[in-house]
Amino acid sequence: MRTKKRSAFAVKLKRIMKYRALILMALPGLLYLFINNYLPMFGIVIAFKDINFAKGILGSDWIGFKNFEYLFKTKDAYVITRNTLLYNIVFILLNTTIAFALAIMLNEIRKRFLSRTYQTLILLPYLISMVIVGYLVLGFLDVENGFMNKTLLPMLGMEPISWYSETKYWPWILTIVNVWKGVGNLCIIYLAAIIGIDQEYYEAATIDGANRWQQVVRITFPLVLPVITIMTLLAIGRIFYSDFGLFYQVPLNTGSLMPVTNTIDTYVYRALINLGDIGMSSAAGLYQALVGFILVIVSNAVVRKFNKDNALF
Repeated sequence: MRTKKRSAFAVKLKRIMKYRALILMALPGLLYLFINNYLPMFGIVIAFKDINFAKGILGSDWIGFKNFEYLFKTKDAYVITRNTLLYNIVFILLNTTIAFALAIMLNEIRKRFLSRTYQTLILLPYLISMVIVGYLVLGFLDVENGFMNKTLLPMLGMEPISWYSETKYWPWILTIVNVWKGVGNLCIIYLAAIIGIDQEYYEAATIDGANRWQQVVRITFPLVLPVITIMTLLAIGRIFYSDFGLFYQVPLNTGSLMPVTNTIDTYVYRALINLGDIGMSSAAGLYQALVGFILVIVSNAVVRKFNKDNALF
């Protein structure tokens, strides 16, 4: 028995030594992952305690699930949950569809310079800070000097609109801003997947008489579907999170717009600022992470049932 164990250990040691260069290269990344992603998990305990900085985290009183109660008992619980879920569902559907369509269009551009230029322009909004985006939106929607009220609406013979006090416009505004800012990154990912498809498939389809639309439906979409599925599953994992900058900076934290701009993240931030209770904030974060984890597992199981190759794991 000991001989077998020593033999198995020797095999493992030999394998480690064989790939020692790759292991050493991976160590900094693994160390960063451990420090940045796993060590902070100790902070989960804060969600179940009444934090007293004088006593420390471990010494603070244990209060169980009381920190979670404010999320579910507040009168705004339904509104913030509805907004978070519905916005994210719309964002996932629109971003995926538009990004895939743009990727197909970019792939059809044969001139390398034009293709690179369009890729850069599409990706540029993704790299802009949401604070800057908020002021860009203000430049369009400002009541007195905004482009919409000062230029566009008068051209159409319409009266100026008080954009920052009318809730009915903001679901559309936030959706447009999110698509404009986020679709470029997703588009580049799908474009990379499309470029990686063997051109022999298209050549064979052309010989068989398939037009470009048929090639997209029969070749491009099925071969890119695993990437689309993975990106969608990752997005579903964050469906209970919201882009804080989008819902806080873009509406300029306007109180009259909160019925359509308040999400779990912005609500927790405001509660933390007003109450200073870090335990409540940690409880909300744990709740979001746990629900996201369950949604990813369930969604992946559904995908795996239909097609194992498209599943995330």
